Amino acid sequence: MHRSGIVTLAWLMLLFWPAFGRGEDEAARFMSMTPEEIRAYELDLMRRVADLALIPPRLNTAPLPQYDYDKLDYGMTIGIERTPQGRLWACWVAGGDSPKAFFVLAVSDDDGETWSKPCLVIDSHSANLPMDRAVIIGNLWTDPLGRLWLFFDQTMNHFDGRAGVWATICSNPDDAQPQWSPPRRIWHGSMLNKPIVLSSGEWVLPIYLNQFPGFGPFRDVFRELDPLRGAHMFVSTDNGESWERRGGPVKFPNPDWIEHMFVERRDGTLWMLARTKSGIMQATSADRGRSWSQPTDLSGVGHPNARFFIRRLASGRILLVKHGDTLGAHQGRVKLSAWLTEDEGQTWQGGLVLDDRASVSYPDGFQAPDGTIYVSYDRNRATDGEILMARFTEEDVLARRLVGAKSRLAILISRPLGKQKSKR
Repeated sequence: MHRSGIVTLAWLMLLFWPAFGRGEDEAARFMSMTPEEIRAYELDLMRRVADLALIPPRLNTAPLPQYDYDKLDYGMTIGIERTPQGRLWACWVAGGDSPKAFFVLAVSDDDGETWSKPCLVIDSHSANLPMDRAVIIGNLWTDPLGRLWLFFDQTMNHFDGRAGVWATICSNPDDAQPQWSPPRRIWHGSMLNKPIVLSSGEWVLPIYLNQFPGFGPFRDVFRELDPLRGAHMFVSTDNGESWERRGGPVKFPNPDWIEHMFVERRDGTLWMLARTKSGIMQATSADRGRSWSQPTDLSGVGHPNARFFIRRLASGRILLVKHGDTLGAHQGRVKLSAWLTEDEGQTWQGGLVLDDRASVSYPDGFQAPDGTIYVSYDRNRATDGEILMARFTEEDVLARRLVGAKSRLAILISRPLGKQKSKR
């Protein structure tokens, strides 16, 4: 047996030793069990392992030199945000889109031209655990009070069938020494896209519980959650002190990582868009999320099985960032492009290509008070591992080329150097 397997087995034996009684013959106990009893024991064991993901992680606000760029070898973007005094925050995944995942954050105080070294890391791995505990997806969001939220998903393995959305809040994100609140768990599942604020003042958080069960030994552990698998809308009416699940879930055909987003339309209906294996699908709600229509394809918009980005802008237009330099087609995760609609998604204009290279993906963004749009994305996650940013305007999108004085594409946020170092 591999040494890691021996360590895991020893750890589990110590964890569950009291269940057998110190003087009892453990082998004889199993010999007397039926196959159903043994399976129940296995599921109970893995549930207790999954409970290790309920332990709050530690926020590492002094991550250097352990997490400097020369120690990193992967980059998958999570999100980008602006705080009240103009600081930009970027977050990405290091370690891999895998059980090895953890979060890294950096800041820019010159509008994204240059970026700090890693200033915050959430890495919940531990040599004391029987398997990897990952922090794998989430996002950054500046709320109407000016506080910066960092959402993240913590899970055992790559997905343990339950996972969980956590949040930590920074009330002074523009200061030299930002202070973060202790992380708190909101609910099961994951989230990858920013909340929105409705015209009612309600804050709306997109959380999804994957429609497939857990991976590997966790595949049957949380079957009681199956009725809740799908896309959810969580609502706060008290500035994020509490979150309540409203309606749902919306279950999509051909589901993958759902990664849904919300838009409030001018008529007050809510528009949900989600990632599926067949592209972008949509559902609508006329009762503030208490019930939803059956999902349908987003007509006329071609997109691969990948994250996209949609957001209402201050002008009233809606921005969509997708793959492909034409609206109805794509060639995979190639050519990230920006589009605008003035009629709530019935027609789209523009098509500004933000990056025409292959293996560019996972856009996220925001709009600054002056109207400038910022979108982060990654390129060649496992090799180059670059986290990049595009800075542009609505006029650029409509012109399909940069016309703004401060518009710029492919600005580097971070690049891991660990693999380069290892080749020397």
